[in-house]
Formats: sequence, C-alpha cells, structure tokens
Amino acid sequence: MTVGVTALAAAAGRPAAGLVAVALAVLSGQLATGWSNDWLDAERDTAVGRTDKPLATGEVSRSLVGTAAVVAGLACVPLSLLSGWRAGLVHLVAVGCALAYNARLKATPFSALPYAVAFAAAPAFVTLARPGHPWPPAWLLVAGAALGAGAHFANVLSDLDDDAATGIRGLPHRLGRTAAEAIAAGLMGLVAVLLTFGPPGPPTPLAWGILGTTAVVLGGGAVLGRQRGSRTLFRAVLVTALGDVVLLLLSGSTL
Repeated sequence: MTVGVTALAAAAGRPAAGLVAVALAVLSGQLATGWSNDWLDAERDTAVGRTDKPLATGEVSRSLVGTAAVVAGLACVPLSLLSGWRAGLVHLVAVGCALAYNARLKATPFSALPYAVAFAAAPAFVTLARPGHPWPPAWLLVAGAALGAGAHFANVLSDLDDDAATGIRGLPHRLGRTAAEAIAAGLMGLVAVLLTFGPPGPPTPLAWGILGTTAVVLGGGAVLGRQRGSRTLFRAVLVTALGDVVLLLLSGSTL
C-alpha cells in the first residue's frame, strides 16, 4: 500500500517533498493497522498454529507489538496532516476504517465496507493535497472502492477455515467460498473496466492489453475452477489484481 499510494502520488505530479510526506503517512498507518491486527488476533493465531505470526510463535511479546501499534498510530496523525488538513483527514478516516475492521467489523456482514472506503480514500488523499484541493473523479473513487472490496474477498479466501475455527464470520465467510471467489473476480473485472474507460480520451494500448488479459484470465479461472476444491479462480483473481494496480497507477497521470 505504501509503495502503491506513493507511486500514484508520483504519477499525479506530487513533488519530492510531497512524496516523502505521502510515504511516511501511509507507512505509519499500515504499521498501526498491521501491528494492531496481530495484537488483537494473538490468541486466535496461536490457537490455529500460525507459524508466520511472531506473536503466535512467541518470538515477540504482545505488549511490545501493542506499544508499537499505538506509537505508529499517534505518529500517523501529524504525518498525515503534512499533506494538508483535507488530505490528512481523508487518510486518517481510511486508517480509522482499517482499525475498525481489525477491532470488530471483520466478524460482521459489513466486513468489506472498511476496505471499500479505505481504498477509495487513497486517490482522494493524493488529489486533495494539490492546489485547489480537487476531489478525484467519481469513476476513480468507485474503482478504488471496488478494488478494496475485491482485495478483501481475495485476501480472506486463504484464511476461511482458520477464521471459521475461531469464530470470525465476515461477509465472505457468510457467502461461502464459491460465491466469494465469484464476487472477487467480478469486482476485479469491474475495476479493470472502470480504469480503462474512465480516464479522458481513448484507452491506451497498454490499458486495452490489460483489460483483455483480465477477461481471459478471469474467464479461464472461472472455467478451470469449477472442479471442487480448485483454487484456480482465486489465483486468477490475484493475477488480475496486479493488472488493476498497474491501471490505477496509469490513471494517476489524469489526476
């Protein structure tokens, strides 16, 4: 996220000082989000034997991670405001959504909402820091929201069983793996369409190429993923997500 939002700011023409401000703000928010998530999920991760989580394996203490999360969260406030109060407030709302997801919303039917709001806030954080404080165009806000919601569905798919064992039932869990994969694929396809046809002027050859690749990969994933237990569609979603990120960065030049 830090690299992606900073790259979007660079594509939009932010100067070097502005890029540093964006990178520091987003990094502090991501650290606060990640560390708070591990602090809150320490017992759950231990219960399911997560060897990729230092808290679950006992490599670091829970108090240390909690303190680090608080420090990162406090630092995020002034670092966000370096880009101006409008942009800073939007970024802090995005971080607040992420923290709310960690604390409660990930176990509710509204689990996709924080992702949608936070990802839609990314281009707004970039544009509101510019002279005149313009909001990004509607098509970019919708694309960001769809990308965030799609990322949520795709990210949760790999943890459905562990989550179910520890009582986490967000929207993808309630819909089931098949529906969640289909929704993730649909959202990624929608993002590609919005980012191809949303910018002014005709789509570039690269945009056409990514859109065509997205259609082929998602279509192939849907066909090959019909077999019970197949993860083909899930992998197709991950591949197309990369293409969507490239299209998002290309759209930065139109902001």
